[in-house]
Amino acid sequence: MHTDCCGDNHGSTYCKQTMTTSLLEHGLNANKILRLLFRKFRDLCNLRCISIIGLAFLIVQFLLLILYGHTRCEGDICVTESRNTSSFYSIFFWNWRKKGPLLPLCPTIPPGLYGYIKPSTEVLTWAELESKFLNLHYGGRYKPPNCTSRHRVAIIVPFRDREIHLKIFLNNLHPILQRQQIEYGIYVVDLDLKVQFNRALLLNVGVLESLRLHDYQCFIFHDVDLLPENDNNLYTCPDNPRHMSVAVNRLKYKLPYDKIFGGVAAISKEDFLKVNGYSNRYFGWGGEDDDMFNRINAMNLTITRYHPGIARYIMLPHAKQEENLARFDILKSGKVTFRRDGINTLKYDRLILDFRRLLTYIMVTVNQTEIASGRGIRYDIDTNQG
Repeated sequence: MHTDCCGDNHGSTYCKQTMTTSLLEHGLNANKILRLLFRKFRDLCNLRCISIIGLAFLIVQFLLLILYGHTRCEGDICVTESRNTSSFYSIFFWNWRKKGPLLPLCPTIPPGLYGYIKPSTEVLTWAELESKFLNLHYGGRYKPPNCTSRHRVAIIVPFRDREIHLKIFLNNLHPILQRQQIEYGIYVVDLDLKVQFNRALLLNVGVLESLRLHDYQCFIFHDVDLLPENDNNLYTCPDNPRHMSVAVNRLKYKLPYDKIFGGVAAISKEDFLKVNGYSNRYFGWGGEDDDMFNRINAMNLTITRYHPGIARYIMLPHAKQEENLARFDILKSGKVTFRRDGINTLKYDRLILDFRRLLTYIMVTVNQTEIASGRGIRYDIDTNQG
């Protein structure tokens, strides 16, 4: 017959201690077992369970897109819209392109343009400029708040030691771009002072660096000393390469020659890759814009221009740059070698990438001797040239 020791008053204290010890041991054992089971489950579930849960979530998203969403397209822009505003739908529907409520497309012609404007040459401090444009995202990025822009544009500015010009430029350009309802970012690309200035190479760098950060549709290459005088001169993505600085005050508002493609120019991403970007070999002033004209012409593309009454700019005064004495020789050979000198042969080291309120600042360095000689060619970018 089994006797419970706790029935004995003399041994009750000992029995209580024994039972407590036994319970603790059982509890510790159970805890160890639970830990072991949890570890085994975790090891098995690391990949399989997460993959299954993720796949199930994507299937739900896909079904909801079919059941509750529809796509509206205008031109090259498509947005997915909701046909249902229920709480269930709001919780599970995932808009892949943006968070928050979907916005209508911006009008083809922006409604708030002024036409002729007198550029301001006032030099504000950086603090004053930043406080003036609090609606910018860091990196000099902007999206219209009330509509979905039809154009995603990277403004690329080659730069060297022009801080005053840059302040004036930003103070004038940001308001114009915002009135034009453009989604844009401004990228100021600088070159190590040890290397002779190379405008075209910096434009190539700006294209690659901006595309690493955002899916831009086109690029506008912009000298920092040019200020637009008319906001009907739209900074939009062109169907064909567009020369924008047609009439400049220091050139008596006349086009110097028909083949010019300098100052301010716009080109789509597809066309830029098609012509293999700019040549990298133009160290010093001059030649790179005429070389780009030859590339555009060689690929049977057509340069367009707005009317001189709209495409007007003032040029800020600046010292004359050192000329590139080899530019004419490079121009002659460029018609043959442009497929092997451009965006597909660009090699550089990025020294600085700084996301500021008003702009993204990039500084790079290159091996000038190697580039000028044409050595080090590589083919890591498909330019679709056949």
